[in-house]
Amino acid sequence: MDHTHRGTALITGASSGIGAIYADRLARRGYDLILVARNRDKLNALASRITDETHREVEVLDADLNDRQSLAAVEHKLRQDASITLLVNNAGVGTHTPLLDSDVEQMTQMIELNVTALTRLTYAAVPGFVARGKGTIINISSITSIAPEVLNGVYGASKAFVLAFSQSLHHELAGKGIRVQAVLPGATATDFWALGGLPVEHLDPAIVMPATDMVDAALAGLDQGELITIPSLHAIETWQVYEDARRAMSGQLSRNVPAPRYATAR
Repeated sequence: MDHTHRGTALITGASSGIGAIYADRLARRGYDLILVARNRDKLNALASRITDETHREVEVLDADLNDRQSLAAVEHKLRQDASITLLVNNAGVGTHTPLLDSDVEQMTQMIELNVTALTRLTYAAVPGFVARGKGTIINISSITSIAPEVLNGVYGASKAFVLAFSQSLHHELAGKGIRVQAVLPGATATDFWALGGLPVEHLDPAIVMPATDMVDAALAGLDQGELITIPSLHAIETWQVYEDARRAMSGQLSRNVPAPRYATAR
């Protein structure tokens, strides 16, 4: 256990699953915690355990991030608490239901949580991080951000936003002492699947990673300075080829004439 005090980590979606594991691991790394989720009882139980085991200070903030008033309270905390040095944007929902079989109101709520809340919390945290010259943002994306055909299209699109947002943040903030990491988990053994209508037991065990392994790998990636961490991807050179091709293409995407293949007979 690291007894160095690293400041305070605010973690959303912290009452269970990936968020709760981040809370445990970060406390053991020397962070005090602010745990954010809807279920106060679960948060209190987790906070008590972590305090007993690590002696770190743990604050509980029960908030529904789909509710603008609750979200505003968390934004206020991020703006006002100068001890916060790490934001883990973990809260999110998803579904495996095909796009056209999904309820548009539920899809809108998904966008509000996965995209809008994450964006607003980041905007609340970043000015203070920049002013203090240090801070870390961990955004939990998904492999669906680069493989949108895998699950529901709105879910994949929301996680593609998280990836692109993280890359842009890194581009703008790396020179200001701010670390950004986007984590792209594959199928992970949490209640995410059951909440989306497909219990994890129905998945091929060969593609499902234990949540503890996923978080530990993600933190190892953070330690190694990765901007994009894909815990399940063994052949990391394939990501590098993908990213190199994207960057090479980016310089060719805006021209003053159409490509020759679009020439029409006059």
